Amino acid sequence: MTLGFSVDALLPKARGGGQLRMGLVKLAEHEWLQPAPDLAARAAGFADWPQGVQLSPEVAEPGRELAAMLGVAGALPEAALAVHEDLCLLTRREGEEAYRLIGAAVAWPSDWHPAQKIGLPLRALHAPIAGYEEHLATGVDRFMETLRPGAIYGRCNWFIAATDNRRWLPDRPPAEAFAHVTPHNAGETLFVRSERQTLRRLPATGAIVFTIGIYVEPLGRLSPANIAMLGKAVQTLVSGEGDRRGAPAYAPSLIAYAQGAAD
Repeated sequence: MTLGFSVDALLPKARGGGQLRMGLVKLAEHEWLQPAPDLAARAAGFADWPQGVQLSPEVAEPGRELAAMLGVAGALPEAALAVHEDLCLLTRREGEEAYRLIGAAVAWPSDWHPAQKIGLPLRALHAPIAGYEEHLATGVDRFMETLRPGAIYGRCNWFIAATDNRRWLPDRPPAEAFAHVTPHNAGETLFVRSERQTLRRLPATGAIVFTIGIYVEPLGRLSPANIAMLGKAVQTLVSGEGDRRGAPAYAPSLIAYAQGAAD
């Protein structure tokens, strides 16, 4: 099983509501990162939002190792300019069990600010996610502990946004952001955002690389099967999960649109 590089290709591998799960698939080396990235878009993304690069002193050596792996001179910021994906590095401090975020080069965040997360351990990083502590935290900790160099794993998720901007930092209440959405125009006014995430361990420093590839499409451009899946999934989100990203404001229109597309 592999993971594609578009919303339509990723959604069938994503969780369709219900209990949170990691949903990891093993990837080959050539499946790690998107081929032929738009490097001009990456440069523009970081130029427009320089605060997306956050580096702790601990990231210097792993950052250089990652850049060398990608054939890039420099460290983490230069590596992130050379690929489609946003890049994060995590490691454990001596005497600690938890992995911490030690570096982030993020041009296209999904509702988070690296400056607020740098240095935090995994559970604190994911604290805003409803259900993470109950359903995922122990499994994620175990996976990070046992991940070996050479192995690459991937997963994907989805969000519904009121914009097709790849940098998604909501700045309005959901009721206001989605106020223009109706069952009739949802295909053009709701945007499905998918993160293609991968994890691998660097062989020399032992740091873990977490990549996030962002893909966005209008709801109406997706396959009928994916539209139907989303229409069902928004009805079975974990308690509190949809509230954080405004599901009550858009779900009725999405569900009605999906039902109409199926008729």
